[in-house]
Amino acid sequence: MTTDTDIELSGAFQAKDSNGRTLDVKEIRIFDEGYGIIDVYVEFAAKLDPDAYKDTVLVRQLVERLRTLGYVGPDFGHSDPGLQESRLIVLEAPEEFSAFAKSRGWKNLAEEFDE
Repeated sequence: MTTDTDIELSGAFQAKDSNGRTLDVKEIRIFDEGYGIIDVYVEFAAKLDPDAYKDTVLVRQLVERLRTLGYVGPDFGHSDPGLQESRLIVLEAPEEFSAFAKSRGWKNLAEEFDE
């Protein structure tokens, strides 16, 4: 899924799920152009449980990783269940994430139409 429009926010690290299992995260990324709502893609090295995106312990650790990189703001929720994959969790970032995303090169195309 990596393309020239991806912005890597974090490289590899480990996180634990609510069952205490250690999971290897390959990367956290976003796309460099969007329309206000930012989906955050977390790619894992191995297959996940089908409902891993609902695991609050795991999601909290993913957000904490972003906080160590400079994100300041509320927790995330998961994005559309249809976007979740066997090795990918897609999180929907809150509006406050935009400032952090912009600092990493993300462009909000919707701002071009604001008056």
